Amino acid sequence: MSNEVMRWEPFNETVSLRDAVNRLFEDSFIRPGAWPMPFDGGGLSLPTDLIETKDNVIVKMSAPGVKPEEIDISVVGDTLTIKGEMKGEVRFEEGNYIRKERHFGSFQRALSLPTSVASDKAKAEFENGVLTLTLPKAEEAKPKSIKITMKK
Repeated sequence: MSNEVMRWEPFNETVSLRDAVNRLFEDSFIRPGAWPMPFDGGGLSLPTDLIETKDNVIVKMSAPGVKPEEIDISVVGDTLTIKGEMKGEVRFEEGNYIRKERHFGSFQRALSLPTSVASDKAKAEFENGVLTLTLPKAEEAKPKSIKITMKK
């Protein structure tokens, strides 16, 4: 057993810029199957846009291959939750996959809404694999104009 004391070098434990860039390129180009991205719950995370306009909050989610009846949407407080499942297709019995990038399984997205919405007036439309939710802002969340009067 050696009694030698080694000096601690804190910079030896940091990741070099080169290592970080190499990992970025490896994840992006060498193993690109990141969409739909897995999330910690073991499901899929679908690309989602959240847009705020004067009167609405609009959510657009890419969900190719999902049927509208397989999607569950709920709003609780300021959290919008979208759940669903991408169903598999018949497997090929002949031949081998060369590459498989279409993913199947359950997905769930929980988004914090930027403002209160009137969920009872929400509209959901599904077209060409894109789910579009239009959530009208609650009246108390809409900006109000206050007129100034001149006191005589």
